Amino acid sequence: MQFKDLGLNAPILRALKEQGYDKPSPIQEKAIPPALAGRDVLGCAQTGTGKTCAFASPILQRLEPKTGPKRPIRALILTPTRELAIQIGESFEAYGKYLKLRHAVIFGGVGQNPQVEALKKGVDILVATPGRLMDLHNQGFVNLDGLEIFVLDEADRMLDMGFIHDVRKILKWLPQKKQTLFFSATMPPEITDLVNSLLKNPVKVAVDPVSSPVEVIRQSVYLVDKGNKTALLAHLMEEKRVKNALVFTRTKHGANKVARDLGKAGISAAAIHGNKSQTARQQALADFKAGRIRCLVATDIAARGLDIEELSHVFNYNLPEVPETYVHRIGRTGRAGRGGEAVAFCDFGEKPLLRDIEKLIGKKVPLIEDHPYPMQVFEAPKRDRNGKIINEEDQEARQAARELRRQREEARQAAPQARQKKAEKMEPKKAELKRVEAPKEPPKRTEKESPRRGVRAGTLMDTGDAMPNTDFRRPNPLDSDTIMDATARMLSSRRSLLSSILPKGGEKKDQKGKQAKGKQTKQVKAEEPKAEPLKQEPVKKARRPAKGKQGTIQAAREAKPAPQKKRAASKPPRRDRRMPPEPPRKNQPKDSTEQASLMKPYYLDIGR
Repeated sequence: MQFKDLGLNAPILRALKEQGYDKPSPIQEKAIPPALAGRDVLGCAQTGTGKTCAFASPILQRLEPKTGPKRPIRALILTPTRELAIQIGESFEAYGKYLKLRHAVIFGGVGQNPQVEALKKGVDILVATPGRLMDLHNQGFVNLDGLEIFVLDEADRMLDMGFIHDVRKILKWLPQKKQTLFFSATMPPEITDLVNSLLKNPVKVAVDPVSSPVEVIRQSVYLVDKGNKTALLAHLMEEKRVKNALVFTRTKHGANKVARDLGKAGISAAAIHGNKSQTARQQALADFKAGRIRCLVATDIAARGLDIEELSHVFNYNLPEVPETYVHRIGRTGRAGRGGEAVAFCDFGEKPLLRDIEKLIGKKVPLIEDHPYPMQVFEAPKRDRNGKIINEEDQEARQAARELRRQREEARQAAPQARQKKAEKMEPKKAELKRVEAPKEPPKRTEKESPRRGVRAGTLMDTGDAMPNTDFRRPNPLDSDTIMDATARMLSSRRSLLSSILPKGGEKKDQKGKQAKGKQTKQVKAEEPKAEPLKQEPVKKARRPAKGKQGTIQAAREAKPAPQKKRAASKPPRRDRRMPPEPPRKNQPKDSTEQASLMKPYYLDIGR
């Protein structure tokens, strides 16, 4: 049978062909037709059998693209782990390459802002983990009222990870009328109850016996002591010329220790577990897929959901306490019908676990006795007060982790002390440098007359810490008749011009008085040095003449002083604070700091 015989349309068939899909797997052959017909599907199959394509391709075909800025969420795929959610999202992107449907993936461990922005743009298909979905739904960013298709993937793994209660809460948010696709490798009683309450007249699809391993995987077990497991792992990696391997440990500390020991043995490795950040986990997985590292050491959090193409080997460094977990672990290799090899290490204390695994799969795992690290310790494992087996490797790993934390804490506490000692050593050098570079006091100057008028000899300018106090001998422009300020010169010019224009004592001038004005101006200029400006009567401020009016100058000349006298009688005259006019400078040397005013007052046009 070909994919075209299942009823899929041309765009999806084209995308599947580009991904290398020629013939459908048994789960795809049995699940796709009823899913396309809108029936509920209950699929029971172990990992690596093509379940993602079995529900993704019908969803893509059933959902017709809808235009508009706000697209309702019409399909929801709920999955237990972040890695599996990312891979399902990648599958939707690959299978729906030639469709206009939008999809988004949301999961915890990373910032929610990019995910929220994607939801605001509108998505047709949403792939989510339970925790982040509940968080965004409670914040109002996720609305599931328009849902048409719901997929619960790896339901038994949801139960193992404690998500079953979150799943029940999420089910209450979904509409009653919808299509449900349910996939699980095992069917414990809790999952059976969930199926009976969720599915309506489902089509049951069972490919392989529940919890049976994939037949194409070659299995073997090595009896080895705890202390020699890492050495045996490094030996097999070189002997079998392993290209890439996934190594499973029981604990997080054990995963870190195995990764460090492999690195010391010259084998590139990285650890991935729940204590790692999402960024670190994704980076380690990306490096492993790209071939930059040979070994990826993981806990059971990565037992499901990891889809690594052409993964050659899976090593069970520690046998799992739950026999079904062994099936999920080895299912990481032999994906899509490809071959693979699963190797298990078993010490004397793990022999009961090996018997449980063989009982579950219904056959003996082949035993390899010819290796350089045979089992030599045949003592019963130690147990605690509750009868639980004490794993010495885990204790060693925890002790190593505590030692690393202690060293980091000591280094952190020793850093300030080291900086303080370094600063104390530098203090004598700084003091010596200050003593050498201390500035000398400037020599005292005696009071002496300066050749310039208005300058005090020995006057120092306080320049602060920038430089030593320096005798600039700057003249004070207000100490003498030398006007150096531009504004003061402007006021002086205004006063001299107004005094020459305005009449004294109310005297009127006519058109013939222009010559008299010229003579009077010369006389005023000659007598200005002897005049005392404080005794002059206040002069009314002249206004700027408006353009186009010829009688403004004449009106200013014919102004009557009567209002000025009356105002002076009612209010004492204000003290004229304007500077005296500049005296004629005949033989006086020109001051280098004095320059012509850059401001041209508007009332200079009056004399024209």
